[in-house]
Amino acid sequence: MKRWRSPAVMLAATATVLSIALGIRHGFGLFLQPMSVEFGWGREVFALAIALQNLVWGAAQPVTGMLADRFGGAKTMIVGTALYVAGLVLMSVSATPGALYLSVGVLLGLGLSGTTFAVVLGAVSRVVPPERRSRAMGVATAIGSFGQFVMLPGSLTLIGWLGWSAALIVLACIAASMAALSTTLPWREHAPSTQAGMRSGEALREALGHNGFRLLAFGFFVCGFQVVFIITHLPAFLVDRGLSLSVGTTTLALVGLGNVAGAYLAGIWGARFRKPALLAAIYAGRAVVIAAFVLLPITELSAYVFGIVIGLLWMSTVPLTNGTVAAVFGVRNIAMLSGVVFFVHQVGGFLGGWLGGHLYDRAGSYDGVWAIAIGLSVLAALVNLPIREQPVRRLRPA
Repeated sequence: MKRWRSPAVMLAATATVLSIALGIRHGFGLFLQPMSVEFGWGREVFALAIALQNLVWGAAQPVTGMLADRFGGAKTMIVGTALYVAGLVLMSVSATPGALYLSVGVLLGLGLSGTTFAVVLGAVSRVVPPERRSRAMGVATAIGSFGQFVMLPGSLTLIGWLGWSAALIVLACIAASMAALSTTLPWREHAPSTQAGMRSGEALREALGHNGFRLLAFGFFVCGFQVVFIITHLPAFLVDRGLSLSVGTTTLALVGLGNVAGAYLAGIWGARFRKPALLAAIYAGRAVVIAAFVLLPITELSAYVFGIVIGLLWMSTVPLTNGTVAAVFGVRNIAMLSGVVFFVHQVGGFLGGWLGGHLYDRAGSYDGVWAIAIGLSVLAALVNLPIREQPVRRLRPA
């Protein structure tokens, strides 16, 4: 390994990859209205494309995670970057629902699977010692969250200045930089030799047979439902309530800003307290915040407050969930196992993104989806409480 490839450099570079990938992706909701108006689509068309993206992203994540575990995060991120850029370019010329589903749904879904959580945090977990792992994951997630704060206003500015199609080309050029950042990682990563004996299939069977792993995955399902519904439909929801699109954009940007603090604190507290207990508190907090937001009068101020507070509870689940997986099963197959949990997250994201558009087109309101999001939060809080962080038997001292 070259001397400049220190853990700090690799952490900063991979976190920046996460920031770019998530920052651009969180702005896709801004393209819903201009594309739907220009081509005469209902909201369900764009919502289905986003939902398909989350499903493809999640389904591909265990595979890309396994490839990253075997061949290294650098190669996986470079391939993911190529798919990400291709998806943005094709999206810029998508004039039919089929082209939108291929670009936004398939190509961008595959690109995201190689440039986000499981691959990035898997790489981070292997370059820092165990006692610093939770904090490092929190830092990476916090930097990734900052991309949402920066890219959302930037995407809105590009749409207003250049139009939605040209804006996507500019975003594709920005996304291409992720390939260069990925080269800071070793071309081949190695897990600790003490965990080298377990193969992917064995690790997967062990995890799926573990009750805590299944409960953890369900909680992440709820997280995906809420996150994708909000980032896809919140701007349109606020416009329906008489606010401007810029208010929705600013609200999502504030979610990203709150996310920086929330993810970092989650990484710090995850090293001190039980991670499942923290996850339960986060999901319970989401239920309270969402209920207060939709039941009280919707104003510009209430939207901004909602953005900041829900941001504190947003991606703070990521370092805690991935940290729990690493604590229980080790880091030998961490990217693959995190990918499996993330697949369940994305199934929830598919339902949240699609159901928002589906119910809106039929009922003319998002009220039903907000109610589902609140109920799922309560259930997720309850199922996380009994999860234990105790390592599986093969990792315990003799």
